[in-house]
Amino acid sequence: MNFLGLPLLALAAFACARAPQGPRVVVLGTVQDGGMPHTGCTHELCAAARKDATLARRVASLAIHFPKSNHVFLVDATPDLPAQIEEIHSFRPHPTDRVDRAPVDGVFLTHAHIGHYLGLAQFGFESLDARGIPVWASSRMADFLRGNGPWSQLVKLENVELRALRAGEPVALEGGVSVTPLQVPHRDEYSDTLGFFVRGPRRTVLYVPDTDSWRAWARPLPELLAGVDEALLDGTFYSLDELPGRDVASIGHPLIADTMELLAPLVKSRGLRVAFTHLNHSNPALEPESAARQAIAARGFRVLAEGEEIGL
Repeated sequence: MNFLGLPLLALAAFACARAPQGPRVVVLGTVQDGGMPHTGCTHELCAAARKDATLARRVASLAIHFPKSNHVFLVDATPDLPAQIEEIHSFRPHPTDRVDRAPVDGVFLTHAHIGHYLGLAQFGFESLDARGIPVWASSRMADFLRGNGPWSQLVKLENVELRALRAGEPVALEGGVSVTPLQVPHRDEYSDTLGFFVRGPRRTVLYVPDTDSWRAWARPLPELLAGVDEALLDGTFYSLDELPGRDVASIGHPLIADTMELLAPLVKSRGLRVAFTHLNHSNPALEPESAARQAIAARGFRVLAEGEEIGL
């Protein structure tokens, strides 16, 4: 391209447009572990998603992307990992002349429920055969992976390199970004559960896709949100009557209505942004035109969207 004929202001604008953006979070998925459409589900939302692929949703996950270096770190490795890696390739070009054995530069795991770690298997010998991808997890989660197949084979063959996390101790990445784990109460059959503060040079994001009721937290959530600009929180269920034949209360997630009641003062007083993720396939808030979605928006909250970007 010949720049000689461009006015100075136009040339400056072109240069700014071409300059690398700052670090950001990219949303790779927003629904509960079983995805949507959900296996064996005849709910109207799942039925519609089978007929129209644009209505399907991937399991909750984030990418932390550094455009300047093109490094990408995953938060959780879901059953939808292959499709989510393709999404990452759309903004992080990969080699076209060979297999990309390092499509991400690291993974942070929240816990050992199926939607959050099964994707690690794609890094293994039978699939990508990755080389030493760092995987940060709590000590209990790391022990679980190290001591149980097929995850132990990932460690043995050095497809992944386990790194222990401790609540409250930040992991520095690059570009002024750090990830700090937060202990979260949840059903801990195989591991404990973590949330993450993702702190950047301009903004801080709290990510808690899975938790028991906010009443189970040792420290009130509003206190933990001091200094947080954006909270991406467990929105699994909207109401108690979503799953016929199952007691939603016994599953342990906070209802969206309860979260809004708890955080409405912070949304109103200081402009805290709150978005719901990890929605169950039964959640009416998945439908953009639903009364549930309208009620969420009316209170100043929102439902997280796949592909959404949040600058750090």
